[in-house]
Amino acid sequence: MEKEERGIAERLEAATELLERTLGWIEERQGVLSGEVERISATVEQSRRETELAEKLVAAERELSELKAGAAQNALNPLRRTLPSTTSEMLAKHGIGEGPVDVRTLDAALSGLSLEQRIAVKSQLLRAGAIA
Repeated sequence: MEKEERGIAERLEAATELLERTLGWIEERQGVLSGEVERISATVEQSRRETELAEKLVAAERELSELKAGAAQNALNPLRRTLPSTTSEMLAKHGIGEGPVDVRTLDAALSGLSLEQRIAVKSQLLRAGAIA
């Protein structure tokens, strides 16, 4: 009987050793497999990020080309810069004609007007680009 028990105990020890080695191998393999899954998911996430950045780049390039086209169109077709006829006539009476206006001469010409009228005339000249 003791011999049988010893045989059973030896077989149980051998089975236990085999199970421990198998468990170690399974844990090792599991670590390798999870590392592969992490690398695969990181690759997928990077691809998504690259796609998002590529889309943003395309949108930015499109907006830039639209802005350049708008700027070129504005350069070819500048805003009309004219003064109302009453302002032009009043300035002509004081010897101020086309082209840039000297500020001192302008102030002397506008001295007879009220403050609101002087502001209005100067703002018209600013819009027309006659004074800086």
